[in-house]
Amino acid sequence: METPPHRISAAESEVMKILWADSPKAAEDILAPLARNHGWAEGTVKTLLNRLLKKGAIAADKDGRRFLYRPLIGRDDYVDTESQGLLDRLFDGRLAPLVSHFSKREKLAPEDIAALRQLLERLDDDK
Repeated sequence: METPPHRISAAESEVMKILWADSPKAAEDILAPLARNHGWAEGTVKTLLNRLLKKGAIAADKDGRRFLYRPLIGRDDYVDTESQGLLDRLFDGRLAPLVSHFSKREKLAPEDIAALRQLLERLDDDK
């Protein structure tokens, strides 16, 4: 799977989450959880599907009278791209200032701090 040429919006990412969890899916199977969780109408979901198709993020395969949608980019690729974009935009591409920002705002739970310590230890051991 590859990265799409255009960024995926927050609303489009909600559609992608459904497709990453289980695909291929018909439009009505994508609509149901989005209508329930976000109150989105059919037209909204179809607009998002069309945008994702144009961006090359998903494909639509004909299945009788309907289309089945599937992702063309992987979730990990999406997360990598979005994460790097956030770091680049807000922290000059550096991770330490991001962690520092959250620690100053007391947004790091004890389990987050423990996980960061384990990660740092693992990174030190790999050197």
